[in-house]
Amino acid sequence: MPPIKKSADTEDTEGMDILTRKLHKVEGRNPIDEISLNPIGIFHSPLKTLKGIPIQFSMSEIRGKIEIFDKYSAGLKDLDGFSHIYCIYFFDLVKLPVPLQSKPFLDNEKKGVFATRTPFRPNPIGLSILKLEKIENNLIFVKNIDILDKTPVLDIKPYLNEFDFIKSTKSGWLAGNVRKKFS
Repeated sequence: MPPIKKSADTEDTEGMDILTRKLHKVEGRNPIDEISLNPIGIFHSPLKTLKGIPIQFSMSEIRGKIEIFDKYSAGLKDLDGFSHIYCIYFFDLVKLPVPLQSKPFLDNEKKGVFATRTPFRPNPIGLSILKLEKIENNLIFVKNIDILDKTPVLDIKPYLNEFDFIKSTKSGWLAGNVRKKFS
């Protein structure tokens, strides 16, 4: 990957230590009603329609790429040292509000939205773990996609087996029910 140019707005003089970094005050902190997020990039995928999309990244061998917008490309420094990434994205086709209970793909009974992986959520945010194949300039080439073409990307984080691997002991209503399925 070629070196990434630093600009004045990407220079970091504070580091990542949460105790020394400038933050909003903890005292007097109130819950907020609204959050505003901006995409850092866009997903490019051969999945152009909703029909045939794998229902989970782990059931996909499909390749795609994430285009990181220029103003965020300095953030790609050192990402190429990881084998997998978390891709957090916005389901921009979902119309709100959504029902808080619905029938998921893998069952015939209604389930609560927080007990499913549906895109139809109060905050329509998606999360996939993708195999990082390579980075060229501001493009991240990935595998195992379950993401529709032109989906806005909110964030990228490295997957770390040392921190992120948990052997699940309970699968709730999905126990014995998981099978490869497409939308």
